[in-house]
Amino acid sequence: MAILPIRIWGDPILKKRAAAVSRITAEERKLIADMIDTMDAADGAGLAAPQVGVAKRIFVFRRGDDIHALINPKIIKREGGQKVGNEGCLSIPGVQAKVARSAKVVVTGRNEKGKIIELECEDGDEQGRAATCVQHELDHLDGVLYIDKVVPGSLSWVYEEEDEDGEEVHVLEETTPEEIIAVYRSRRLPEDLAIPDVLRARIEGEKSR
Repeated sequence: MAILPIRIWGDPILKKRAAAVSRITAEERKLIADMIDTMDAADGAGLAAPQVGVAKRIFVFRRGDDIHALINPKIIKREGGQKVGNEGCLSIPGVQAKVARSAKVVVTGRNEKGKIIELECEDGDEQGRAATCVQHELDHLDGVLYIDKVVPGSLSWVYEEEDEDGEEVHVLEETTPEEIIAVYRSRRLPEDLAIPDVLRARIEGEKSR
């Protein structure tokens, strides 16, 4: 299919509540296929339609070895209390922070064929970060970014370095929302920032919106 340009933090569509999909057509099915290709190219765990410039209530995400698409998704149950874990976002690349999320959720919606599906999602060895991902992507559809929910003091740049054995490790450096926006607008990212090439090119190769 196609790899779509991912919208970067500061783009107004990321703060807009997405509209419900009234009818699933070939247009929505092509969008979903393109979103999956885009998510794969950026090594992501999930991607919402507003992140590729489409204000529709659609997202795709990984649940273990499977990739699911959900149209007009809704969380119908939360279980296990809340846990705090690290999160990142393809629209805020090179950064991570700690966010409190429900440990397990049940989400429902329609798939690309229009069939109503219901999925139990939890974080763990079997499903990866499925529960976190569903909550993160659903926030995107409501115009909410994870950076609005971070544990204070946990927002950090993520750098790639080598340890004494030559193994690649990630090193965190505390930052602020203002610094992140300034770096993105400068269109000059540190060479050792941990960021997929497609997102580096997106920021450095185009004028900021």
